[in-house]
Amino acid sequence: MTSTEGATTHHIIVDTDTGIDDALALLYLLGKRNVEVSAITSVYGNTPVEDAVTNIGHVLDVAGRPDIPVAVGAAGPIGGEARIAGYVHGKDGLGDVIADRVPPRNVVSQSSAELLVEMARSRPGYYDLLPVGPLTNLGLALELEPNLLSLFKSVVVMGGSGPFPPLGVAQMVDANIHNDAEAARRVFAAPRERLVMVGVNVTAGTIVDEHAVAALHKSGTRTGEFTGQILEAYMDFYQHAWGRRVSPAHDGLAAGLLLHPEWIRESRLGPVNITSDGFAIRAHLMETYDGLPVTWPVESAPDTVVVTDVDRRAFLADFVGTIVHGERR
Repeated sequence: MTSTEGATTHHIIVDTDTGIDDALALLYLLGKRNVEVSAITSVYGNTPVEDAVTNIGHVLDVAGRPDIPVAVGAAGPIGGEARIAGYVHGKDGLGDVIADRVPPRNVVSQSSAELLVEMARSRPGYYDLLPVGPLTNLGLALELEPNLLSLFKSVVVMGGSGPFPPLGVAQMVDANIHNDAEAARRVFAAPRERLVMVGVNVTAGTIVDEHAVAALHKSGTRTGEFTGQILEAYMDFYQHAWGRRVSPAHDGLAAGLLLHPEWIRESRLGPVNITSDGFAIRAHLMETYDGLPVTWPVESAPDTVVVTDVDRRAFLADFVGTIVHGERR
């Protein structure tokens, strides 16, 4: 491992459906001195996979890192049809506010699943994996390498819904799990060293507020201005949830917790299963909010670290500050 100013360098592979919050998460990581984004694998979800690939290229151009390898991934789930979230992220995935998106310059010949397997096998225990979209690429990669997750230094998934909520409490739909139940089932059942689930139970309350957006607009940097621009489109959707022009930092929080596990204030350890109420498909820890077992048989699965509370203030200060100012000199 290398280090910069005493901090261990994280060599991260990001698997993304490159919507607005994905773009922010990528810019956050690319602004960190102790992070090397080693590859980016694309998948459908927030937008069709073709747009996800183009958006990766544009984000890398904004960050001045066009050299990073990019792979083209799954266009739809292992079973069924893709549910594209154009109503949230716009038709192009970046809010339809960028006139001329810059495609990636370093697209590799391997598919996303193939590249994940190749890189994991090449240096076991070296790369961190950050999936922030539907888990289809991972589900396909597990067909090629059943021990895939155990070959990564860490795996932090943005997806899932934590334990079952208190009675009468509704949760946000988690599009990443909802889009491919079979891929999610394969991932949470796969052998691993350590798998961390950062679900909508914690991301939905991690809010980029009006002050943060104003700081991005005033930054005078290309990264800050771009981020503020696409966040305006994201807030067009989320203002109808809370009556304010704010938005959750879903994927950014998962990236932050990969870099700073000390920001995890509370977590539980146990099997995660895929459930459906006939409307939403979710990944849940098989416990109620107060620690009771569920009322049906649990499918056997290795333990997952399920995040239930985080230091939002520390994360948001670092997240917005890094995007606005960056850490690279």
